[in-house]
Amino acid sequence: MPFDGIVLKSVVDELNQTVINGKINKITQPERDEIILHIRSNSQNYKLLISANSGFSRIHLTTSSKENPSSPPMFCMLLRKHIQSGKIIMVESHDFERILTIHIEGIDELGDVNTKRLVVEIMDRHSNILLINSNNTIIDCIKHIDSDVNRVRELMPARPYIFPPEQNKVSILDLDEESYIQRINILSDMKISKYLLSTLKGFSVFACNNLCLCSDINPDTPLKSLSENDLQKLKKGILTIKEALKLSAYTPTLIFDAQSKDYLDYHCLPIIKNIKSETLSSISETIDKFYYERDKTQRMSQKCADITRLLNNNIDRCKKKIAIHNKTLIESSDREKYQLYGELITANMYSITKGLSSVTLQNYYCEDNSSIDIPLDNTKTPQQNAQAYFKKYNKLKASQQYAQKQLDLIKEEIEYLENVLYSSENCTSVVELDLIRDELTSQGYIKTKISINTKKKKSNLTLEPYKYTSSDGFDILVGRNNTQNDKLTLKIAHFNDIWLHTKNTPGSHVIIKKMGNEVPDSTLIEAAQLAAWYSKARQAPKVEVDYTEVRNVKKPNGAKPGMVIYIKYRTLIIVPKER
Repeated sequence: MPFDGIVLKSVVDELNQTVINGKINKITQPERDEIILHIRSNSQNYKLLISANSGFSRIHLTTSSKENPSSPPMFCMLLRKHIQSGKIIMVESHDFERILTIHIEGIDELGDVNTKRLVVEIMDRHSNILLINSNNTIIDCIKHIDSDVNRVRELMPARPYIFPPEQNKVSILDLDEESYIQRINILSDMKISKYLLSTLKGFSVFACNNLCLCSDINPDTPLKSLSENDLQKLKKGILTIKEALKLSAYTPTLIFDAQSKDYLDYHCLPIIKNIKSETLSSISETIDKFYYERDKTQRMSQKCADITRLLNNNIDRCKKKIAIHNKTLIESSDREKYQLYGELITANMYSITKGLSSVTLQNYYCEDNSSIDIPLDNTKTPQQNAQAYFKKYNKLKASQQYAQKQLDLIKEEIEYLENVLYSSENCTSVVELDLIRDELTSQGYIKTKISINTKKKKSNLTLEPYKYTSSDGFDILVGRNNTQNDKLTLKIAHFNDIWLHTKNTPGSHVIIKKMGNEVPDSTLIEAAQLAAWYSKARQAPKVEVDYTEVRNVKKPNGAKPGMVIYIKYRTLIIVPKER
């Protein structure tokens, strides 16, 4: 992510306008590597988020809230002891390095005024948050780095704090553009973007590429291939950025994908015009929005992956059960012959002697009265052989009946699981995924640990169905998940409303609210298009959609959420479409 030295400088400038002379009223640590300072400044409340996360290290004002652990971590307690109730007197950065220092004035245990520094190092996996006293000694840090990890720079309590080693780069504010441009001419095959990255302080890969593009230069152009005109355009671009930084004239911008609308990057410098972007009022708002959406996407992706894995595992388990029961059906398919053996042995009981290994008997149940060879156990009497065959027949018959019953139940379970899988793959919010998780928990697919003294809490999550209005003015409601499908069909819908669902395909229940009026064909087609769209057959060219009145839809006793049966229906063949 391009949280580079330039972005950090814009954050510092913003903090110096908002939280200077502000009082730190509260300190929280919602994550292992993240703290939030609650600040009261100029009659306003601010939340300053500081993260040392290896993938999302950053510092900015935030409006989002996070749940805190029941007991504060040690680093949080230490910060509360040393800087809570302190006053922020200065925020500074260090020559476009990704290091920010907050100077905090407070009263110590003896009643003396002293100043401590909260140092934030934004360095990806090396990011850290350190509390330093007036003697430049580390009080503590959120990540301890001992000599085994870094022999040059220890970050441990009671150690002196030293800055990271200087890089051989120059600040753009101290840059002599003319000599800088002249030096480029003597260099070789290095790409221009890489040259800028290796020589300019505070510039990320994104900032270097953006500078090239704004100067109408391909970032991959080798230095020796740059024309005099290219160099002059680059010089002009550098001067533009230099003036903007001197005047703190930032352009906080979010960059997003034109198709998915997902945020890709952000920066505080002007962005090349042909990139899809959104300009915001402050850099903190920009960063906060970017990471909020990124965090939401990640949480959705993680939760969806967990649910998908759970559902696929259960579907695979069901398919294995189907294979086992099908094998049982095959094995029991010739059970009738054992009943026949028993009947024939019983009918010829007194003509069969004990000790025979087989016997040939006339088959009275065959039209031509042909003979049949029947294997016997020579250690048993004829009666015992007959009983053994009857017992085997009854066992296979019971196995066949049980297997068939189980197959019906398993097929219903697979249909249910595929419905839930479809719903989870099409969720658009974390709340929808949480509702699906609650549903799976209620159905026993997710185990929960409940202590003896703890009552099971009922979920307060609620979600309204999708609502559309047809071209004829009729309301069309679409369920988002199985539980909502049940509520929509069995509770919300009136008995003479129209119910629609894709034939033999997982999908949402769709209701047309008649409100005492006759539903025209145009509305019926629009509702069917929605039913097809909100189904697993969305990508199909043609989809069969059944429709009937709600009075004809029933839920069998013990059926899983979303599973219903219906009669007296008609079918439309429709093209999936979202209005």
